[in-house]
Amino acid sequence: MTMPPLVDAVVLFVHLFSAVLFVGGSFFMWLVVVPASRLFGSDESERTQLVGKIAKQFGRITNPILVVLVLTGIYNATWYLPSMDALLTTTPGQILLAKATAVSALILLIYVHNVYFGRKIVQFAREGKVEELKAIRKRSRVVSAANLTLMVVVLSLAVLLQFPP
Repeated sequence: MTMPPLVDAVVLFVHLFSAVLFVGGSFFMWLVVVPASRLFGSDESERTQLVGKIAKQFGRITNPILVVLVLTGIYNATWYLPSMDALLTTTPGQILLAKATAVSALILLIYVHNVYFGRKIVQFAREGKVEELKAIRKRSRVVSAANLTLMVVVLSLAVLLQFPP
């Protein structure tokens, strides 16, 4: 059953707007919030707590946004897949499969980062454990960089879907 073009357009808009909020917000945190936090004094603990509060607020919107992205993404995927077999037998299907794999890895890494690193960073900052804070922050940056890289991969695969095979 095909949906009216207006429904497709609304779902696509919601998907793209959600992606802008999620990806844009993530890059804003990495490129603006974290570097700007260094301008607010030399107290590592206080600075980290501030960034942690901003990240927690951003996290409140990312969970619903991720749900919306997955659901609208599944809906949009039906445009490219005449059948489930097409995931393996057509170029658009293979691109979608790669995109779904990258999205799954991204979601896993996001929650690993938030649940483990985010909590530890805030805990060490609150407790004033500066050396432990610096050590875990270094590992956290690697996961954050992987997350941002996966976001770029997902966006690149979405662009590839727009070109006929």
